Amino acid sequence: MHAIGVDIGGTKIAVGVVDNDGVIVEKVRRKTQPEDAASIDAAIADAVAELAQRHEFHHVGLAAAGFVSSDRRRVLFAPNIAWREYDLAEKVEALIGRDDVRVVVENDANAAGWGEYRYGAGRDVRHMIMLTIGTGLGAAIISEGQLLRGAYGFAAELGHLRVKPGGHPCGCGHRGCWEQYASGSALVREARRAATERSVRAAGLIARAGGDPAKIIGPHVTAAAEDGDELGIELLAELGEWIGAGSASLAAVLDPEAFVVGGGVIGAGEMLLAPARESYLEHLPALGHRPVAPIVAAAMGNDAGIVGAAALAREAGLTQD
Repeated sequence: MHAIGVDIGGTKIAVGVVDNDGVIVEKVRRKTQPEDAASIDAAIADAVAELAQRHEFHHVGLAAAGFVSSDRRRVLFAPNIAWREYDLAEKVEALIGRDDVRVVVENDANAAGWGEYRYGAGRDVRHMIMLTIGTGLGAAIISEGQLLRGAYGFAAELGHLRVKPGGHPCGCGHRGCWEQYASGSALVREARRAATERSVRAAGLIARAGGDPAKIIGPHVTAAAEDGDELGIELLAELGEWIGAGSASLAAVLDPEAFVVGGGVIGAGEMLLAPARESYLEHLPALGHRPVAPIVAAAMGNDAGIVGAAALAREAGLTQD
C-alpha cells in the first residue's frame, strides 16, 4: 500500500507517494510562507488532493522541523516556522476531508533517519545515529531497530548538546551547543569571519561571493575546496573535526553500529567525512579495544525525509489496525 510523505521546509514543501520498497512513485512541490502556519496546512492538503487523483493511500506522514508531541499529532515548538502548540495533524486531516486518511507528524530528522535506516545507508544495521548537517544539526537515534523518541517525544536533539561552555550563542537560548560548531551555519560563519580577517588568503571565497564576504555561503566553501583552495579545505576539515569529536562522545553513550551523515553539507563528501573520521578516532574511548562504527554518507539525499515520513505513517497505521 502506498503512503504519502511530506517534507516541510521553511519556504516550500515536497510531497511524495512512496511504495512499500521506499521508492517515490511521484513527487510534487508547493511554496509556503513560514510565518503563516495555515498556508502550510493548505499547501499540504492541496498537494495531497492532487496526488489522490492518481494514487490510492490511507496514511500521510509529515516531517516537521520542530519539537513534536509524543502522540505524533502536534508541533509544540518550531524555531523557523510559526508553530506553537500547533495541532498540525488535526488541521491537515480536516482539510483533506477523508475519514480513511490518517496523518502522523514526525520530527524531520527522525523521518530522514528512518528513511536511511529502512532503505538507505543504514539498512544493514540495528543501531544507528543519523546526523543531518544543514542550517542546524538534526539527529535521529535508532536502537534495536526502534526510533528513540523519549518520554515526551523530544529525544535526539543532539544539536543542542553543549560542547563548549560559554561558546557561540544558539537559537535555543544557550551558548556552546554542538550545532554552533557542526552545521552549515557554523561553516558559513567561520568562512565569513576568515574572509574579513584574512582577506588575502580568502580571495577565492570572496570572489565566489561576488566580492562581498557577507554573501559567502556553504556551496562557495565546497566549490573552493574542490578547486584546491587551502582555506576552503581548512574550513571543511574544521567542520569535520567537530562532527567527529561529537560523534565519539555519542559512541560512549549509545554504542551505534554506524553514523550516517546527511544534510546539505554532505555535498562536500570526503573533504568533510575524512577529517570527521580522523577526529572520531582521536576522541573515541577505548580505541583498539572496541569495534569502530563507520561514519558514512547518507544514501537518499533530500528524499530521505519524504520516504521516512511515509514509512513511519504507514507503520503507525498498521500498528493501530
